[in-house]
Amino acid sequence: MNVLFIVVDDLRPVLGCYGDKLVKSPNIDQLASHSVVFSNAYAQQAVCAPSRVSFLTGRRPDSTRLYDFYSYWRVHAGNYSTMPQYFKENGYVTLSVGKVFHPGVSSNYSDDYPHSWSVPPFHPSTEKYENDKTCRGKDGKLYANLVCPVDVTEMPSGTLPDIQSTEEAIRLMNVMKTSKQKFFLAVGYHKPHIPLRYPQEFLKLYPFENITLAPDPWVPEKLPSVAYNPWMDIRQRDDVKALNVSFPYGPLPDNFQRRIRQSYYAAVSYLDTQVGQLLNALDDVGLSNSTIVVFTADHGWSLGEHGEWAKYSNFDVATRVPLMFYVPGMTTPPVSRGERVFPYLDPFNHILGFVPQGQSKKVVELVSLFSTLAELTGLQVPAVCPKTSFHVALCTEGSSIVRYFNASEEKVKEEKDGCDDTFRCFNEETVAFSQYPRPADTPQWNSDKPKLKDIRIMGYSMRTSDYRYTLWVRFNPNNFSADFEDVHAGELYMVETDPNQDYNIYNNTSHACFLKKLLGFLKQ
Repeated sequence: MNVLFIVVDDLRPVLGCYGDKLVKSPNIDQLASHSVVFSNAYAQQAVCAPSRVSFLTGRRPDSTRLYDFYSYWRVHAGNYSTMPQYFKENGYVTLSVGKVFHPGVSSNYSDDYPHSWSVPPFHPSTEKYENDKTCRGKDGKLYANLVCPVDVTEMPSGTLPDIQSTEEAIRLMNVMKTSKQKFFLAVGYHKPHIPLRYPQEFLKLYPFENITLAPDPWVPEKLPSVAYNPWMDIRQRDDVKALNVSFPYGPLPDNFQRRIRQSYYAAVSYLDTQVGQLLNALDDVGLSNSTIVVFTADHGWSLGEHGEWAKYSNFDVATRVPLMFYVPGMTTPPVSRGERVFPYLDPFNHILGFVPQGQSKKVVELVSLFSTLAELTGLQVPAVCPKTSFHVALCTEGSSIVRYFNASEEKVKEEKDGCDDTFRCFNEETVAFSQYPRPADTPQWNSDKPKLKDIRIMGYSMRTSDYRYTLWVRFNPNNFSADFEDVHAGELYMVETDPNQDYNIYNNTSHACFLKKLLGFLKQ
């Protein structure tokens, strides 16, 4: 089996296949209709480089020692093998298009080539214009705005980076069809990462009068100040600067909040067309029956919930991601030669909804991708990492989730109900762990993206199907140690009664059992 690995920047699960009634995403929904879809999948840190290095190595941020953008794990932590490297060493041609690793220091300025990739990774020539003044204002001048619908013909080279990435990925699929070699093709899409720069026609899908505010656009009363992210990258955009919003909590004007939400949805529909063209090309080259497709994101993105924007937190809106696996003959019946699985669907005309082929509510983590894909392709699943693994090149800290592909929710419930050993049941509950660093107890200019040397507090967060529990503890960046005797703040949200995580009950609840579980995990 080949692998087509699609990773999207900053995409929370606002998709039709995740129950969103507003967003038009027919091509991703069509993929979901042939896939097993995980509705509770979480990133290990809600910022690009740490999340990507984590799931591409199968190690958590405390093992990669990357919490910012400024170190290369092979030098800074350990010479860990990556998922594409493992496939390459097992006879696959490995190819990278767009943003897969975060570019720069954290991937050795090479996207970890030649370790991970058979040929040098492709980056769109127009990505260098992403933060330039390309957004035309009402006065006719060009700005570096957050909200940036554009006429593509006016853009540098008359295109956009994600369009170029799709074209290159399709070219590579045609090359691979001819060569008849098995491949691992990773395609990284940039939208809906800011700036929200996308073809302006996608705005028509989202009339402004249909756009609402977040259900909870206020800063929760009992939110510890250390947990709040002050969305500095948003504030630096020309259109947001002009609003002169107070730091750190000052809310954006309601209409501007709605404009951000409108443009985020429009960018998602633009992304959907790129995914649609890519999958349609998989049909064209006749490889839909021999290619596993994975679709996910590096983390989510707050759209005004808790008075926050962007990622940079431990909330579900920042850590939860879409995750689906299309496996021919497993998640869908075998495909006969010539049969089209992924015909392109135009979001402007397509109105039919799709139902995911299979849906799992199990709580899972992106750090499990490495072992899961190894199992799905029949490769030996790398061993579980020992307690200290800096010296171990090949091991993973995430276990394969293939066992959840066919498990019905009823069967899972029966197992839970039929368990008479309370401690064992508690321990076997599926859990996702995330973490986020802070430079101080109160929001600072660098709270969203502190450099390693400035980190003083680490928020360790544990998400189960019933609750999210977060502890903010003292952290020493010199020896990478967390002191759980020095707790700066805590958060506890119960999913059933507080799905949006607005009412922190940490201070009026006994949470010794949660602490025991969190510490037990961290000591593993």
